[in-house]
Amino acid sequence: MERPSPKPRRRVRKADAAYLERAALHYLQRFASSAENLRRVLLRRVERSAREHGTDREEGARLVDALVGRLQASGMVDDRVYAEGRALSLARRGTAPRMIRARLAQKGVVAAAIDGALAHLAERHADPELAAALALARRRRLGPYRIAERAAHRDRDLAALARAGFPYDVARRLVEAESPEALEAGAAGSGLEL
Repeated sequence: MERPSPKPRRRVRKADAAYLERAALHYLQRFASSAENLRRVLLRRVERSAREHGTDREEGARLVDALVGRLQASGMVDDRVYAEGRALSLARRGTAPRMIRARLAQKGVVAAAIDGALAHLAERHADPELAAALALARRRRLGPYRIAERAAHRDRDLAALARAGFPYDVARRLVEAESPEALEAGAAGSGLEL
């Protein structure tokens, strides 16, 4: 049996100002991004161009910095808006606030924008940590959302919530709840949007 031939490698383009601008706009059409993340993406392209065509890395880095600055000035790249949207999205999926902070920092968002995004979450929920834990428990069928043998899986559920970044008191409260309805009613009483 013959192995199929590997796909031909895509041709690496020279990283000039026009190419980098097209690449940045194309990337921003597909993904929301922080300024630092966009800078990293474009610098990888500059690096590939330097290896393939011998272009100047420093010149490419200057072009990238200027381009990212222009995109920030025009409002196409806004770390505050990105951080708020990403934090809200992650919280809905059941990501703990401390993990949201870590993921945003990993994307190069500045601490002030991260703090603002977490403050925005706190405005929406009386207890954003519990709201995120409920979302994760619902999605992963932990604690009161587990169909059978809850007691046998108590430690496993606590461990899953701890790995997700939730404090012990929130995890214990969730795992020891009698029913999903009681837990959600308690959360609704505290002003949570589920």
